[in-house]
Amino acid sequence: MADDSDLCSDYYDDDEDDESDQLYQVDSGNDYLGEDTQPEASSSRKQEWTVIDQCTLAKLQNGALEAVSGIMGCSRSTARKLLVHFRWDKESLMCTVADKGQEVVYRAAGVTSAVELEDPSASMAEVDCGSCLCSVARNECTSMECGHIFCNSCWQQYFDVQISDGNSRRLRCMAFRCGAICDEGKVGELLPDSSPALKRYQQALLESYIEDNQNVRWCPSAPHCGRAIQVDGDHYCEPQCCCGLMFCFKCGDLPHSPATCEMFQIWKQKSQDDSETKNWLCAHTKPCPKCKNPVEKNGGCNLVVCRCGQAFCWLCGSATGTDHTWTRISGHECGRWKDDMDKKVDEASRNHKRYMHYFERWKGHMDSLAKEDELRADVLTSVENLENADNELNDYSWITFGLDQVLVARRILSSSYVFAFFMFGNDMFKSEISEERNLANKELFEDQQQMLEAELERLSHLLEDAQKPANKSMQLRMLVINSKDSIHRRIVNLYNTLENDILSQLTQSASSIAPYTGK
Repeated sequence: MADDSDLCSDYYDDDEDDESDQLYQVDSGNDYLGEDTQPEASSSRKQEWTVIDQCTLAKLQNGALEAVSGIMGCSRSTARKLLVHFRWDKESLMCTVADKGQEVVYRAAGVTSAVELEDPSASMAEVDCGSCLCSVARNECTSMECGHIFCNSCWQQYFDVQISDGNSRRLRCMAFRCGAICDEGKVGELLPDSSPALKRYQQALLESYIEDNQNVRWCPSAPHCGRAIQVDGDHYCEPQCCCGLMFCFKCGDLPHSPATCEMFQIWKQKSQDDSETKNWLCAHTKPCPKCKNPVEKNGGCNLVVCRCGQAFCWLCGSATGTDHTWTRISGHECGRWKDDMDKKVDEASRNHKRYMHYFERWKGHMDSLAKEDELRADVLTSVENLENADNELNDYSWITFGLDQVLVARRILSSSYVFAFFMFGNDMFKSEISEERNLANKELFEDQQQMLEAELERLSHLLEDAQKPANKSMQLRMLVINSKDSIHRRIVNLYNTLENDILSQLTQSASSIAPYTGK
C-alpha cells in the first residue's frame, strides 16, 4: 500500500495545506508577496478532486468494501457486487436499501441471498454436470451461491471465455437464465494461479472502482500515465492530474470552459471536418454537368461556363448552349427557385464569415497557447539562472507565476470565442432568449472579453521584457504582478457575467460550465 504522500489532492477552499498528505491548494498566486489581494473565484460550487494511482486504488477500494460490508453485514464479495451495481455510490445503495428493502436490492444486483444457500448436492458422491453432461465426482464440482453446480473443468472454460470477452466485473453463473454473480473467492479457486485469465479478472475487479464509478475517470493522457481522478462534488470541473494534464471531467476532453461540453464537441467536429467551408461551397458553387468540378458564378448572368468548356444554367444546373442574353438563355427556360437561391447564398455567406471570425480568433489564441507552453521550460531555466546571478532582485518567481496566468487566460479566451459563436447569433438557444436580450448579452460579454484580451497581451509583452538582461528591476516586477492580478479579476468578472447574467437565463438547455477557480 502507498502511504499518504502518494495521494495527491487539490482543494479549492480556504483551508491550510496539509503537507503530510500532500494536499495542494490552488491559491491566488500571491504567497511569494505575503499578500492576499485576489478576488474570490467565480463560483462557490465545491471543487475537490483526488489523483488515484495504482497503489492508492486498492486502498480506496478496500475502504469502500469494508464500509459497505460493515453496515450491511455481508461478505466482501457481496459488498463488491452491490457497489458495482450502484456504480460505487454508497449513499445511493443505502438509500435504495432503506426504500425498497434488502432482498429487492440483492436480486437486482445479482446476489442470490444475504445468507449463502445450503448446497443440496453436498452429500452426493457424483454429480451430473449440466454443461458437459458427464457424471463427475462431487469433489471435482463447484456450486455457486445460487445453488447451480457444474464440474470444475466447465467452470474454468466458461470463466476463460467470459473474462476474455470483458465480463469480469459482472461474471454471471453459467446456468440458463440464472443471472447471479459468481463469488469472486470461488472464481479465484477455480482458475489456476498462473492463469492469465485470473490476473485479468483480479485487475478488472480492482479497476472496477474506476470503470464503474461515476465519480472517477481515467486521466486521458497519451501515453496513459496510469492514474485516475476522483471528484467529490460537481462533475463540471477541470482537474489536473499529477502528470500535468488538465481536462474536463464531465466529457473527458480538453479544458474548454467557458464553453459548455455540448458546444465544444460540436465546435471540434466543425473545425475537423470544415463543415462551414462545405456549406459555403454548396451555396456558392454548382457542379459542372460534364466534369463535375465545382464552378463559382462571378457575374450577373445565369449562363455559367466551366473551364472544361461546358455551359450550363446556374439556376437549375442543366447543360445549355452558349447563346444567351442578360435575361434568358436561348432554348432554355428556367426561372424556378431564384428567390430562394439568392437567400440561400446570402445566408451561407453570412454564416461562413461569422464562423471564420470566431475560428480565426480561437485558433490564434490556441496557437499562442501552444507556443507559450513550449517556452515554459526555457522560462523556468531562465528564472533559475537569474536567481543564481548577482542581480537587483533575489526572487524571480513572479515571472513563472505571470506565465502560468498567461497560459490560463489564453485557454479561457480561446474557449470564450467558442461560447460566443454558439450563444450569440446561433439557433442553439433561440427559443429561450429573445433576440433583443441576446444582443444585450453579446455586448456585455464582448466588453468583458476585449478587456481581458487587452490585458493578456500587455502581460505577455511584459514577460518578454522580463527575460531580457537589461530589464530586471523592481518596477518591472510590480508591473507584471499588477497585470497578473488584473487578468485574474477580469476572468472572475467574465465568469460572473456568464453564470449570473447569461447562462442563468436558460431554462431548458444544459448550460453548466466548469467554474474558474484561479491559478
